[in-house]
Amino acid sequence: MLFLKELYEDAKNIKEKDPASRNILEVIILYPGFHILVFHRLAHFLYRHRLLFLARFVSQLGRFFTGIEIHPGAKIGRRLFIDHGMGIVIGETATVGDDCTIYHNSTLGGTGKDKYKRHPDIGNHVMVGAGAKVLGPIQVGNYVKIGANSTVLKNIPDNVTVVRCNEIVRK
Repeated sequence: MLFLKELYEDAKNIKEKDPASRNILEVIILYPGFHILVFHRLAHFLYRHRLLFLARFVSQLGRFFTGIEIHPGAKIGRRLFIDHGMGIVIGETATVGDDCTIYHNSTLGGTGKDKYKRHPDIGNHVMVGAGAKVLGPIQVGNYVKIGANSTVLKNIPDNVTVVRCNEIVRK
């Protein structure tokens, strides 16, 4: 029953945050950001119960249907809003706090250099912009905004905005 309560809370959150959604039923039926949460919650349950092959199978089905890849080992908090989710990747040892928003083509991934804890920990109320890459076993604080196409390789404290800025050349 808790499973369904959490999913309803996710759908309600998406409805409140997305001005394009008309009602919760529309979110449940049409939103891949919601669908992947259904797949992930099931896959994560199987993963925690050491049914690893089945967990990966469920997560790969979710990837096939939504274009969003969340490893079943990743820990996802409450009320995650995945908007235009195509191309999102969240690695096995990543954690995502409560009330976060992740936009399309973003990665919470590893650098290939670490062995056990390989992926980032994202705090609460964090916004990850489209195309952003947050890589390695780093900590991203609460209330952080990561700008579109930013690459984050170091810890980020609370209440910070991280942006990508090209060099400005003045004549």
